[in-house]
Amino acid sequence: MNVFTHFRGIVEVALDALTASGSLPADLDYKNITVEPPRDASHGDLSTNAAMVLAKQAKMNPRAFAGLLAPALEENADVAAVEVAGPGFINLRLTPGFWQKQIAVILAAGPDYGSSQLGGGEKVNVEYVSANPTGPLHVGHVRGAVFGDALANLLSKVGYAVAKEYLINDAGGQIDTLARSAYLRYREALGEDIGEIPEGLYPGDYLVPVGAHLKEKYGDKWLDADESEWLAPIRQEATDAMMALVREDLKTLGIEQEVFFSERTLHESGRIDEAIADLRANGHIYEGVLEPPKGQKPDDWEPREQTLFRATAFGDDVDRALQKSNGDYTYFAADIAYHFDKYQRGFHSMIDVWGADHTGYVKRMVTAAKALADDAVLDVKICQLVRLFRDGEPFKMSKRSGNFITLREVVDEVGRDVTRFIMLTRKNDAPLDFDFNKVMEQSKDNPVFYVQYAHARIRSVLKNRVSSIFPALDTSDAALAKADLSLLTDEAEIALIQQCCAFPRVIESAAEAHEPHRIAIFLYELASEFHSLWNKGNENAELRFVIEGNEAVTCARLAMIRSTAAVIAGGLAILGVTPVEEMR
Repeated sequence: MNVFTHFRGIVEVALDALTASGSLPADLDYKNITVEPPRDASHGDLSTNAAMVLAKQAKMNPRAFAGLLAPALEENADVAAVEVAGPGFINLRLTPGFWQKQIAVILAAGPDYGSSQLGGGEKVNVEYVSANPTGPLHVGHVRGAVFGDALANLLSKVGYAVAKEYLINDAGGQIDTLARSAYLRYREALGEDIGEIPEGLYPGDYLVPVGAHLKEKYGDKWLDADESEWLAPIRQEATDAMMALVREDLKTLGIEQEVFFSERTLHESGRIDEAIADLRANGHIYEGVLEPPKGQKPDDWEPREQTLFRATAFGDDVDRALQKSNGDYTYFAADIAYHFDKYQRGFHSMIDVWGADHTGYVKRMVTAAKALADDAVLDVKICQLVRLFRDGEPFKMSKRSGNFITLREVVDEVGRDVTRFIMLTRKNDAPLDFDFNKVMEQSKDNPVFYVQYAHARIRSVLKNRVSSIFPALDTSDAALAKADLSLLTDEAEIALIQQCCAFPRVIESAAEAHEPHRIAIFLYELASEFHSLWNKGNENAELRFVIEGNEAVTCARLAMIRSTAAVIAGGLAILGVTPVEEMR
C-alpha cells in the first residue's frame, strides 16, 4: 500500500463529506491535491496542500479552509493529531498502531510490495547501450547499460508494458572499417605477416578469432579477391561476431534485451523513405537553403538547396538536413525513421539512453518525435562519464587504439552486483567516480556493502539466532504477520517501519521522473535505519530482535525485520542486484 496515496483518498473523502454538508461548494477540482512527507519530519508524518490549492476555487482564505478540513481528518482512527501550519498546510501525525499494521501488509505482499498500476499497461520502449558493434563493450558502456536496465525494471514494477531494445548501428562507415579490420585478421589467419595494424583500422585482438572463423569457413576464397567482392559478406560475419560478444558482455551484467533492431534494415526496407514521406505529407519537410554555421564559416561551406526538416517549428534552434550532397540520407534521417518504426510498433512513449557525447543531439531528436505524432513522447536520458580509479590513478582508454578496459574486466574484478549498484548511486546526468578499492570496502562509506550487510544481518538473525533460542518457532511470513505488532513501541522501531512504508511512494516518484538512482538512495537510508536499530540493541539488550524468554516480543521484532528484508530485496531487484544471505 502506498501510504501517501491512501491518505490522499482519505482527504478526498473528507472533502466530499464537507461538500455534502454544505460547508464547501460543489465541483471542487481535486487534481492538484498532494499528500507528501513534510519538509521537516518534526512536523508530522504527512502533509497535504489541499486547503492551499482548493481555497481559491472555494473563494475562501486557505487557513479558514484548513480549519474546516483539519477536524474532519482528525476523526480518522489512524490519525493521532492534525495541525494547520503556515499559510494553510495541514500536517498529520499517525498513530503507532497504523504503522505497526503495515508490517503485515508488507509481509502479505511479499515481492509485490511497492508494485502498482500507475502505468496502466501503457507500452514503453527503453532503448539502451546501442554501442557500435565494432568490438566488446568497454567500461564507458557500463553506466548506460545498468541505468537503462534498471529504468526498464522500475517502469515494469509500476505497471508499464516495457520493451528493452538495442539498436545495432550496422549501417555506418564504422562497419566497413570493421569489415576491413576483420579481413586483415583473415589474411593473418591464412599465414600472412600483416605487420602493424594500419592507422584507421581496429587493432584489438578480439578480431583474431573472427579472422580464424573466416579462414575456417571460406578458406582462401577471399584472399586475392577485390574488396567489392568480400566487403559485404565479411561485414555481416564480423557484425554478427561482434554482436555475439556484446550479448555475452551484457549477460555478465545480468542484462538480456528482448529486441535487437538492425539499422541496416531501415535502409534496405525503404523505411526511411516511408518516414520522410509521412513527415512531408504533414508539412514538416521542405526544400530550402540553410544559413551558414554561426561563428567562423567552414572553408568548404556553400549554400545549396537541401531536403530539410522543420525542426524550429518544434523548438529546435535550426532546421535540420535530411540528405547529404550525394543524395544519401543523413544519420538524422535514419534516426527519425527508427523512431517512426518504434511508434508504428505501438510505442508512443519512448526512452533513449545515450552517452555524454550525444548531448548536442538531444534537442533535434526530441523535436523529431514531436513531429511524428501528437502523442509521441521521447525522453532522452544522458549518462555522464564514469571516471575509473585504482590507487588514486585514473585509467585511460581508447577503443580505436585497442587499449581499453572492457565491461567484462570490471565485472570480473568486483562482481555484477557491486558494478550495478555503484553505477546507480548518482543521478545519470552527473559524473560518477568508480574506485576499485572503495567499492570493495566493507564500510558504511560503501553503499552496496552497507545495504547488502543489512539484508545479510536480518537473514542471519532469522536463520541462526532464532533457531538457537526458539528452535520450534515458525518464522514464515504468514506466521510472523500474526504476531502482536503493538509490542513495537520504540521510536527507532517505528522509524524503521515508516522508512519501509515509504518504498511504494519512492518507486512511483522514481518511475515518473525516470530516475532509478532514487531506489539506491532509498535503500541506503533504509539500511541506515536498520543498522541504527541494531546498534541500539547492542547498547540495550531489551531492544534486541530475539529476547530469550519473550516469544511475543521476539515474533513482533522478527516480523519487523523480515518486512525490512523484503523491502530491501524488492529494491535490489529493481536495480538488478541479488540480495546476499550472508557476508563473507
